[in-house]
Amino acid sequence: MNSDRRFLPRAHLMRKYSVMTMVFMLLALTGVGVQARTVIDIDGNPVNIPDNPQRIVLGESRMLYTLALLETGDPVKRVVGWPLDLKKYDRQTWNIFARRFPQMLAIPSLGLGGTNDMNPEKVLALKPDLVILPSLARYDDADLRLKEMLNAAHIPVVKIDLRVHLLKNTQRSVNILGEVLNQTARAQAFNHFYDAHMQVIHDRLATYSGHKPTVLLQLHLGRRNECCVTAVKGSLGELLNFAGGDNIAGKTVQGVFGRLNEETVIMAQPEVYFATGAGSAEDQNDLKLGPEITPEIAQQSLRELTARQNGLRELKALHNGHTGMIWQNFYLSPWHVAATEFMAKALYPELFADIEPEQTLKQLFHDYLPIPYSGTYFAHGSL
Repeated sequence: MNSDRRFLPRAHLMRKYSVMTMVFMLLALTGVGVQARTVIDIDGNPVNIPDNPQRIVLGESRMLYTLALLETGDPVKRVVGWPLDLKKYDRQTWNIFARRFPQMLAIPSLGLGGTNDMNPEKVLALKPDLVILPSLARYDDADLRLKEMLNAAHIPVVKIDLRVHLLKNTQRSVNILGEVLNQTARAQAFNHFYDAHMQVIHDRLATYSGHKPTVLLQLHLGRRNECCVTAVKGSLGELLNFAGGDNIAGKTVQGVFGRLNEETVIMAQPEVYFATGAGSAEDQNDLKLGPEITPEIAQQSLRELTARQNGLRELKALHNGHTGMIWQNFYLSPWHVAATEFMAKALYPELFADIEPEQTLKQLFHDYLPIPYSGTYFAHGSL
């Protein structure tokens, strides 16, 4: 009998195709034949993820700071959707990555902010095999709705923390991303680099028994007219404490972020003043720092913006050179290892005389990032 399928009876073919369809459906439903593994996310939740995820949605595009450390070659090759917070809040870095990897301009946008700006239906339409979300200092209803809809659709969600509890969670988050991307060796190598630099700061301050300088840390200098938004129990405030600073907001601000009024700041007369910003060259309302900013532009920006605030003009630290400028987006990136060194050296110049924060950042770029080092990420300043 001729076994050519073209000559099989129609009813026999229909039964054959029905069986095959049911098999494929069962495979899809049970996951048979699909490689999967479990990772433990930053909240301690076990998450079953594909063995080699290819369609990843990021809850923040500024996760690129860390993704690019680990993903060799094209750092966005697996990203199928993200909000445009990187473009909105750090246009300089966005431009540099976009020139190097123009394909990232075609990644679908999920809003201009972070997770609270992401439409869950748009995320589902992208058919991701994995969504990576950030831990936040506070959540709103939109964040919770997104997580609920992803869970209902059985899309794995991995949480990382690169913005709140940096000392506790940065290395853990790098390891989690390393597992997700099958880049565990690279994650371990970076964490070794990170830990070696942070350990020097810890060990030297552990044996130091001298005076602890008081510090005002002002976030986003120029973005708001009033003084002064700051961070204490998390974010850059956590790094300041690690670097040995006595934060003048420590006794009054109970959370990660808070605000000090001008009277409090003037009365405290902190010995050191740190201001943060990430303004581009044309920005008139944010301290200018980043990969496209020269030290001269940063200094001029500091002078112009502090002159607008009465309380800041009366700070002795601004006039005696005990002032530092720090790129705001360090709070979202493991690159903050260099910023921590900068703060420690600014507070204790003799104790950390041999430490070169800019060289640390240059080495990080050279060894781990696909873009060149440029610009001004931190600098000393005075009026």
